[in-house]
Amino acid sequence: MPSFRSLSAAVLGLVAVSSPLVQAQTYTNCNPTEKTDCPNDAALNQASITTDFTSESNDWTATAGTINYGSNGAEFTIGKKGEAPTIKSNFYILFGSVEVEMKAAPGTGIISSVVMESDDLDEVDWEFLGGNNTVTETNYFGKGDTTTYDRAIYYPVSDPQDNWHTYTVDWTSDAIKWSIDGTVVRTLSYSDAKGGSRFPQTPMNVRIGNWAGGDPSNPEGTIEWAGGETDYSKAPFTMYVKSVKIQNYTPADAYKFTDTSGSWQSIQPLNGTAADTAKSTSNNNNGNSASSGGNSNSNSGSGSGNSTSTSTSPSSSTSSSSSSSSSSSSGGSNSTSTSGSGSGNGTSTSSNSSGTAMPTNAAAGTVVSQTLFSVVLAFAVFCALNL
Repeated sequence: MPSFRSLSAAVLGLVAVSSPLVQAQTYTNCNPTEKTDCPNDAALNQASITTDFTSESNDWTATAGTINYGSNGAEFTIGKKGEAPTIKSNFYILFGSVEVEMKAAPGTGIISSVVMESDDLDEVDWEFLGGNNTVTETNYFGKGDTTTYDRAIYYPVSDPQDNWHTYTVDWTSDAIKWSIDGTVVRTLSYSDAKGGSRFPQTPMNVRIGNWAGGDPSNPEGTIEWAGGETDYSKAPFTMYVKSVKIQNYTPADAYKFTDTSGSWQSIQPLNGTAADTAKSTSNNNNGNSASSGGNSNSNSGSGSGNSTSTSTSPSSSTSSSSSSSSSSSSGGSNSTSTSGSGSGNGTSTSSNSSGTAMPTNAAAGTVVSQTLFSVVLAFAVFCALNL
């Protein structure tokens, strides 16, 4: 399945690659596994935060399109070609849970997405195909690895376009669990993600949006995965998000990558002075933001604090996952498209529920779950990335 990240490229109007399948289009301006001067990530400095989207929130920033707010919550509406309304949280978390109450958008080729994304291209996804009102797709990526597309698993949902459902990702250093209305449908253990090397484990922010995977200008594989070409004459296509609750198992003012390993043990929660916080916030605002799917992080200098806090294992969950086999297809590397294509052929693995691996051209994602971490004093706030 194409991922939410693909939308970044779409909104930027980049040209899609010629590959028949669209790769996970993760986007980052500064990958901490490749550079040592990436800015710190502004963190959620409290245990939890709940957003009522019947009105606009300062904790989120629109990175593409226009989002309206009403009695049904935030409205992500595609009314014509090229629209891909998206918001992004103004903070990162390091292990925690993300709970979204929503209705998916209808429409062939329309993709409603909830994605967690890190600077080094760890990702966890929920995605909904507008042409299929019976399932949702779960997916994940580790370090932007698109050498295989065998992670997407589909699960049945009762009328996700017309009924309110709550979708939760619980993310710890041990496992990631996807739940629908309180029932766990999938569990990915650390060891099941290539021995942990592809297990999402670095600070992530949350992106929510609606985009047209079926736009006629997208690669054939993306359109096929999305369920067919989008007919804009049938617009508008609206996704509704009523509320989002986010728990951070490692509250801090910022997170610092202390080396290029991309492991959770290398992440240092920071708590510092107001000057340190301002520096980190400024750094995080200077990057090129890309809409819903892409990691758009700043490429300016590091804004580290004076903290000496250390990381201890935030793991408390010990879930295991049984592997559900599936067919996988080839995919490319970061491709982009004018309408937000995503990542190539997604199939399935690691499930302890009755999920179905659909042999469609799809893929993308990363993950969210639960854990405990250790942290110190106070560091401060951050600002959102803008396109």
